[in-house]
Amino acid sequence: MPIRYTLTSELRLKLKYPLGTLIRGSFIETMKRFSVMAQREKTSSIIAVGDTVSKNLAQNNIAAKLIIIDNKCMRKTITPLALAAEKTVCVKNPQGTITDEAIAAIQEAFQSKQNVKIIVEGEEDLLTLIAIMEAPQGSFVLYGQPREGMVVVKVSPSKKTEVSEILNAMEKARKTK
Repeated sequence: MPIRYTLTSELRLKLKYPLGTLIRGSFIETMKRFSVMAQREKTSSIIAVGDTVSKNLAQNNIAAKLIIIDNKCMRKTITPLALAAEKTVCVKNPQGTITDEAIAAIQEAFQSKQNVKIIVEGEEDLLTLIAIMEAPQGSFVLYGQPREGMVVVKVSPSKKTEVSEILNAMEKARKTK
């Protein structure tokens, strides 16, 4: 399980800020506002990173092309969610890293015509970056912003450039260790 990227303390601080639009509010409010946004923007696909966001999408009958979960909420283990997907893949991805295995699973999910659920042993948070890099332009990548709401990242060339810079900094940090 080779590790490709490692989080630095500087990037940890930077990534505490939303990469996209923060929809503040309760789960009901955020889903309601996201539904309107998704209909208005006619997104090509929806990607959910995180157990709570994935569960809320499912409860609101919003289909995701890709769901990435780790069976944890706020770092506490939860009962595995029964989220429907045509294909389920399990990967290892330790906290504060991004593994080659996780990257390959996300890439394969976007090449598949099926809806995919990736279950992560470890932590899924940083896989948001890979999802943004691999998702088709115009897709929405969703993730939770603890105690605030949900972040919606609309995938665009400029967003991919921003994420690429973050990943490059992480890769350089790993190589210098």
